[in-house]
Amino acid sequence: MLNTSTDKETKVKKKSFFEKFANKITNWTGSSTAFTCAAFIVIAWAFSGPIFDYSETWQLVINTGTTIITFLMVFLIQKSQNKDSKAIQLKLNELIAANRYTSNRMVDIEDLTEEELDSLHKFYGQLAVLAKSEGNIHKSHSIDAAKVLWETKKKFRDTSKIQESKTPEKPNQTIDPTRPID
Repeated sequence: MLNTSTDKETKVKKKSFFEKFANKITNWTGSSTAFTCAAFIVIAWAFSGPIFDYSETWQLVINTGTTIITFLMVFLIQKSQNKDSKAIQLKLNELIAANRYTSNRMVDIEDLTEEELDSLHKFYGQLAVLAKSEGNIHKSHSIDAAKVLWETKKKFRDTSKIQESKTPEKPNQTIDPTRPID
């Protein structure tokens, strides 16, 4: 029978080795030393041109080398970006969760579709206009506050409709909570 704890420890060690390797390479390639080495290689290659009569093989060396390095670096850079992005999202989620005045619905919005994010962006643009119009940048306008206000207005409209039952009904209107509040 296989010892599962040993298997898990081995996987963690392998993951840690790759993680360490990727971090070291990513940090090194972003350094001035790496840039200096790359510049030196290109200059040495250029000066070696006359020695090799600027042959196709001479050109192929730099083309192949840069292609391979670029191909590998794309994956390292993407890994680094994913890790950084995840860390930033977690930090922002912690700030949202820790602040009693923020809307917890904003946690994990990175999983929304592009259309849903555009809708939220428009909504926050409208909140910014509302805050500017009041002349008080410290006044809070959030999704939750807007929803409470919308519900209050809806109740008021419903009450008004009952009182105006003698007048002909208006056509049914769908209320969109992301629309600006009247």
